[in-house]
Amino acid sequence: MTALRTTRTTRTTRRLAGAAAVALAALALTACQNGTGLRDGGAATASDSTTATPSPTGATSPAPGTPAPGAAKTGTGTGKGTGSGTGTGSGSGEAKGGSSDPAAAAGNRVPCNGSNTEVTVQPVARPLNHMLISVKNTGSKSCDLTYYPVLRFDEMQWAPAPRQETRPQAVVSLAPGQSGHAAAMLAAADGSGEGGTTGQKLTIAFQGRTPNSSGGASATPPLPAKGVYYDSSLTVTYWQQNIEDALGS
Repeated sequence: MTALRTTRTTRTTRRLAGAAAVALAALALTACQNGTGLRDGGAATASDSTTATPSPTGATSPAPGTPAPGAAKTGTGTGKGTGSGTGTGSGSGEAKGGSSDPAAAAGNRVPCNGSNTEVTVQPVARPLNHMLISVKNTGSKSCDLTYYPVLRFDEMQWAPAPRQETRPQAVVSLAPGQSGHAAAMLAAADGSGEGGTTGQKLTIAFQGRTPNSSGGASATPPLPAKGVYYDSSLTVTYWQQNIEDALGS
């Protein structure tokens, strides 16, 4: 009798254990199907509690705050960037206000003197007792007429003084073929000059970059057959760009 009861109790216990196992399996299956499952990963975050919302078409809509595919994204932020680049270019142009002569480029200008110019002299009626001195650039480079011509008739031992009121604002520069001018007042119109004489030969010296320095070869232009009369009042103007400024007319 006792053995029979023991057998029944064992069978009951086995049935209860099997039922419990089935119930646990069903519970685990249900948890997997509802999408939550069981996890042990630490504290939950905001994204852990976000669930997808079905869309009318059956597609899954993005969670709130997440841009839709293809939508423009906006946001704020700061950043730094660096870059480098190189470039090359070329061009040509013409400076305004300068000489139009290509030979006037830096390093291509020389002093005007007797070796690269043609010098002529000509007495004029007005102003009275004046002589025009003209210098034409016959060289291939631009040349500069600096300061004033230094005149010497025959064997005279003194140099005529320059007239300071005729000093130009800039050096007179001559392109090839151009001419510059100066004038000499040969004698005082009121007869106040002394030691009047007639010169038969004239030598004109050119000055260099500094006053009274040599500018190169001198010139000996021909004089009228009767010579040129001058006295102690002989003076010269500074070199000028045109005849009118040289003669003061």
